[in-house]
Amino acid sequence: MARSLSKPPFCEVKLATNNSVTKIWSRRSAILPQFVGKTVSIHNGRIFIPCKISPEMIGHKFGEFAVTRKKPIHKKKK
Repeated sequence: MARSLSKPPFCEVKLATNNSVTKIWSRRSAILPQFVGKTVSIHNGRIFIPCKISPEMIGHKFGEFAVTRKKPIHKKKK
């Protein structure tokens, strides 16, 4: 279910007010225009993934740019 259009995009208060954002644990927060041009580290559950915010990312969630699962590696048959 999507967020109602009458509500503003969700963003943690400390992210919206902090000017020196480097590490982000809140993957559910929306990317706002004030983050454009900054490099942030997004937590994927294990480590922080560095990500440079571009104008095309506005409106998306931070979690979309830090993958939480590894791609499976299958052994080759001989």
